[in-house]
Amino acid sequence: MSDFQRLRGNRPAPRRIVLTSHPASGGAPPVPIAWGAADPALRGPVVATFNNPGGRNAIGTHAGQYALYRALAVAAGQLSAEHRPDFRDTTPAVPIGPFPQWGDPGRIVSLDPWGHLVGEAFAGRIGAGWDIRPTIAVTRARMNMPEIGLALREGRLAADGEVLTAAGDVRVTKIAIEPVWWLPGIAARFGIAESDLRRAMFEQTGGMFPELVTRPDLQVFLPPIGGTTVYLFGEAARLGQAGTRIACRVHDECNGSDVFGSDICTCRPYLAHGVEACIAMAQRGGVGLVVYNRKEGRALGEVTKFLVYNARKRQPGGDRAEAYFTRTECVAGVQDMRFQELMPDVLHWLGVTRVDEWISMSGMKHGPVTASGIEVVRRVPIPEALIPADAQVEMDAKKAAGYFAEAAVPDAAELTRAKGRGLDG
Repeated sequence: MSDFQRLRGNRPAPRRIVLTSHPASGGAPPVPIAWGAADPALRGPVVATFNNPGGRNAIGTHAGQYALYRALAVAAGQLSAEHRPDFRDTTPAVPIGPFPQWGDPGRIVSLDPWGHLVGEAFAGRIGAGWDIRPTIAVTRARMNMPEIGLALREGRLAADGEVLTAAGDVRVTKIAIEPVWWLPGIAARFGIAESDLRRAMFEQTGGMFPELVTRPDLQVFLPPIGGTTVYLFGEAARLGQAGTRIACRVHDECNGSDVFGSDICTCRPYLAHGVEACIAMAQRGGVGLVVYNRKEGRALGEVTKFLVYNARKRQPGGDRAEAYFTRTECVAGVQDMRFQELMPDVLHWLGVTRVDEWISMSGMKHGPVTASGIEVVRRVPIPEALIPADAQVEMDAKKAAGYFAEAAVPDAAELTRAKGRGLDG
């Protein structure tokens, strides 16, 4: 026995590594996708695993932000690399769609409209041995927030036993959405060449996805970024109906405030206010939508966010509204990377054409929604009483930068007075 054999023991021989950076010689071609086709049979499935009789047609992998955990589980022997999920009894708890927007390739470019219906839409391929996985899941749940209990006690909300119980439980439909990017559509949305988009993503991820530059035939990308959760209040069956009134809060993740209640910003108060408005709309026979996007720190990340906090507090003159955005840009290079141009996609997926109560002051959110063809009837600012004292610097800065407010926008004198308002956050 050779030294190599003794060192290896009884371990199995290494498996062949399949590179995807170039089309496989003589292998199966990618499964065609006709993005925006109203018929799923014509549109075709998103295929992102190797366990298929045909070639994969997507760059990246399902649940991309957790892919390395999955790899670690395989490497540690806790998960079989050949495992196929058993999707029995996992179909949507309530039906969503299809809606006319699903058949418009320009309306939805950052998620797969058929992502929750793969078992139904592509049953024939699955029956033939294809490994086609959902990118959207729909379930029912209950929500309970202290702010809703307070709204009950103060009489702003009343229990009806359907949407809201006397105990403060709210019945909701929860929808989890993984991002699925149609690269030609993403490039068109930002008015750039697809080749420039691909190259920038390849270079800025350290060459993590070579297929971006070597495989122009693969036009779907499953990026390893946070997804979206939709909380739907009321009956989902009312979506897409012309007479349905809709309240909507699009909220971008702020873990420190949303979860831990930091008073350095208005994120949790505004989120709670949006939930309250959505409950009230559902109780009036409409639908409430809270769209929660994983974009921590304006998609700059939590480390950058905390560095900015330090810079704001330590700058000459202390934290002040007129330097609020400047300090962010000094650290991150930009003020914001949430790219709200992609945000309306989820509303189009839900069949929304009009929002009666838009629970947001942000022009960066309002502009892309209306530009995408969705009518906004009324914009709803956060009530002044819900703004924490230590968040007033942020609010003054945002109003001065053009955030919608029913009250007067602070002038230069007001911003000067804001210099003395510190943050202890």
